[in-house]
Amino acid sequence: MKFAVKKLMTLIITLLLISFLSFTAFSVIPGDAALSRLGKDATEEQLAALREEMGLNDSLPERYADWLLGAVRGEFGESYRYAGVSVASLLKDRLPVTVLLAVISFAMILIVSIPIGILSACYQGTWQDAAVNQASQVVMAVPPFFLGMILTYVFGLVLHVFQPGKFTPPSEDLAEAATYLIFPAIAVALPKAAMTVKFLRGAILSEMKKDYVRTAFSKGNTIDGVLCDHVLKNAMIPVITFLAMAAAEILAGSIVVEQVFGVPGVGGLLISSISNRDYPVVQAIVLYVTAVVVLVNFVVDVLYQVLDPRVKTA
Repeated sequence: MKFAVKKLMTLIITLLLISFLSFTAFSVIPGDAALSRLGKDATEEQLAALREEMGLNDSLPERYADWLLGAVRGEFGESYRYAGVSVASLLKDRLPVTVLLAVISFAMILIVSIPIGILSACYQGTWQDAAVNQASQVVMAVPPFFLGMILTYVFGLVLHVFQPGKFTPPSEDLAEAATYLIFPAIAVALPKAAMTVKFLRGAILSEMKKDYVRTAFSKGNTIDGVLCDHVLKNAMIPVITFLAMAAAEILAGSIVVEQVFGVPGVGGLLISSISNRDYPVVQAIVLYVTAVVVLVNFVVDVLYQVLDPRVKTA
């Protein structure tokens, strides 16, 4: 219990620190948000009035305190680019798309990588193991955006399995949205699945050389029993670390892949907001990315306790 409370306090402190640093960074970056909204033809009186309305004349601590209190309530202010449109409403339309893409991608990684990694380790030195290793090397070397371009051309333009750019939001049809996201998810998941296979295979082979495995075999356990009851549990510890990094990266938004497939996720919103100096939107997305990474690490720390009691003892 103390371990979980300690990690939770660390999580909160990290979020506060990152939120303050990101807010400060965007506050000192050169550029005028009022001028960006009104344009170069605006008069000084109009700019001054808008700066006052947007709270830009307040001190940095005052603006951060107001922003933080709003963020706790889920209110991140209004977009600089879209007058009268709240940041929360913009994220409400984009976040479900990115989260759905992340869920499908992560499920693919688990379904593909874990069985293949185990089989590759069990058939070490055979042609099956060599084939898996070679395929993993090739897939790892292909960037997700390039793989996305290939999938779009083959399955979208040649085979007409899906229509590129014709995405239906999850709020309108969840099943159709998930179907469209299968190919973007493949582009995101395959390179990470190949890496997971390599990690898992190496971890299993490393564990198989340890003394406790020889002891388990001497007691009459079969290879399947040793693998499932002893080896796999220990081998999954480094794999979980990598999977956590992959999950955080996917949830943070696969920006380029979203652009390739025309998926209206958080990635596209982040790019357009940065180019248009829409700092309230950028700050909210940075906070979201930070929260995802910290929460995933928190879950991993808890899983470590379940898989390895030595972590709890330490």
